[in-house]
Amino acid sequence: MTTQRLLGVALASVLVTGLASARLINGAGATFPYPIYSKWFDEFDKRVPGIEFNYQSIGSGGGIKQLTEGTIDFGATDSPMDQKQLSEFQSKRGHGVLHFPTVMGAVVVAYNVPGLSQQLSLSGEVLAAIYLGRIWKWNDPEIVKMNPGSKLPDKTIVVVHRSDGSGTTFIFADYLSKVSKEWEARVGRAAAVRWPIGLGGKGNEGVTGQIKQIPNSLAYTELVFAVQTKIPHAKIRNAAGVFITADLKSVTEAAASSSDLPADFRASITNAPGKGAYPISSFTWLLVPERIADPSKRDAIKGFLKWMLTDGQNLAEPLNFSRLPKELIAKELPVIDRIH
Repeated sequence: MTTQRLLGVALASVLVTGLASARLINGAGATFPYPIYSKWFDEFDKRVPGIEFNYQSIGSGGGIKQLTEGTIDFGATDSPMDQKQLSEFQSKRGHGVLHFPTVMGAVVVAYNVPGLSQQLSLSGEVLAAIYLGRIWKWNDPEIVKMNPGSKLPDKTIVVVHRSDGSGTTFIFADYLSKVSKEWEARVGRAAAVRWPIGLGGKGNEGVTGQIKQIPNSLAYTELVFAVQTKIPHAKIRNAAGVFITADLKSVTEAAASSSDLPADFRASITNAPGKGAYPISSFTWLLVPERIADPSKRDAIKGFLKWMLTDGQNLAEPLNFSRLPKELIAKELPVIDRIH
């Protein structure tokens, strides 16, 4: 079926419900994909009279919590729900939850180093040491070695991290766990971790705000937020030993060089093996209950998912997100029919 016909079927399934007034569909969760979700929901609302999507960017942890409690219609996360979370959802709601990859993005390491004109280069091992508090000066020999010719100051690195439960944190911590055994043993990977050092910022917005205001600071944030706020971000050494800048091409390469996704689409693509792969890349997911009692909401959400996976993908790249591989989209579309 062509994209146009598929979109027509999706929209028709919504319109035939005969909605007489606007139907509000509430979602919440990840800040990482907020720019593209905001654009998608705005565009879809225009296409389908009587439907309005409301999305609150509160962090992945909050989205999972609210969806499990049944206070929202759908959630969003940058870290797949683990088995404990899936079991809790099943216990409270009486049915399962589906993961739908939506786009791919990158977590970048942003910095504010006055006087530094050359783009910074860092490795995962050095990043882990910085966040563990073992490397704490900008002119540390390990950083200098990766940045020959750069004027790195004899200043303390002001480390910034997320203060809220965050899929962006999960992606970053997942990456560090793959490249540093010490990080994996002491901190590990989760949407909220026990930070050895650093200042907290709420949301990607809060973190980028801290970076802009504090000289000699460093933080992880989503690529879109670094681009929008014009904060420089580092090249990161990937699994092939190449220092890579985050962009659409390098994020796409991360997905292309990763192993096949499982049937439920819950997988990590950090530290991908490709020579041109940006190592802190990830999918982001919409979380949709398998059972939606309200037929108008159910049809609207299914219609949105079909549109998002087809024509909606064309809106991703202008916002610095990588569109999904066609092979993955082909696997996702039939899963929509499991929503009943």
